[in-house]
Amino acid sequence: MPYEFTVIFGYTGKDRPLALFDDFTPARRKLHVDDYLEGPYLIDPFFLASIGDTAPGIWRLKDIAPDRFYQGEYYRSYYAKTGLAEEVAFLIDLDTEFQIVVSLMRTEKKFSKAEMRVLSEIQPIVEALCRRHWSGVDKSGPGKTSDILNQRVADAFNTIGDGALTDREGQIVELTLRGHSSEAIGRLLSISPGTVRIHRRNVYSKLRINSQGELFSLFLDTIGAG
Repeated sequence: MPYEFTVIFGYTGKDRPLALFDDFTPARRKLHVDDYLEGPYLIDPFFLASIGDTAPGIWRLKDIAPDRFYQGEYYRSYYAKTGLAEEVAFLIDLDTEFQIVVSLMRTEKKFSKAEMRVLSEIQPIVEALCRRHWSGVDKSGPGKTSDILNQRVADAFNTIGDGALTDREGQIVELTLRGHSSEAIGRLLSISPGTVRIHRRNVYSKLRINSQGELFSLFLDTIGAG
């Protein structure tokens, strides 16, 4: 079945992903790979699925994304620039610590239900090929960063504002940037949506910002600091 682009990442926990393969043009590679690896991957639904409880298989982005993903700043400031009509991906567990995501991208039309059924049927073949090709990959190879940078990236949500935020406020920042609504954040943290909104106002006040766009910029700046 036709699609324009392929990109394959390997994930080991919250470490910087391994860029295993892509067939992008140079300009697209900068956006989908180079820029992605600088920090946006931390709020990518496929990355989060790879380290979460999402079952292996073929998934549409919209089926694993948070409820407000398409209204969130990650989508507006980063993902929308891709111009994709749809991205679907095979989630493959090579072992308990290493996951591979094989993304298929279209710029013109979404994958049909029939096409998704075909992709689901060939999942075992794709998985077997990935195991054969990447089971011995060096997880500490050139795609990795130093332990210091890995820790800074992993802790970016909590260190925005040079430690001015509480742990709870850091959680609110992380879930907000991932694209969760106040209602969804409330359910995840067992607090009311109103309390979530109060925390968010306090975050904006402490950071002296007024929008989620500014929050996203601070998140990227925090990763790049140091």
